[in-house]
Amino acid sequence: MAALAWVMMGIALWHFAIFVPDRFWGGIVGAFAAATIGSVLVALAFHGFTVPPQEETTALVALEAVPGTLLGLGIAWLIGARQERAATEG
Repeated sequence: MAALAWVMMGIALWHFAIFVPDRFWGGIVGAFAAATIGSVLVALAFHGFTVPPQEETTALVALEAVPGTLLGLGIAWLIGARQERAATEG
């Protein structure tokens, strides 16, 4: 259940990507992938790369995906912005 909560948190926060210019690496689909992968990887790192059982899944476990989602979206945006800038310069 924790992995499902992490993925759902990543998808929920991904929806806010419409408020920034679309410079994500891979467009909005790339932003979706970055948010989902980032949320799961960072939340797994918080738990020592193990998924907590259903009995230990709480709302706080779901909130552990927030930093990973933001990190994934930020990295995808920076890569996309750099590629866009390089394409317009040369």
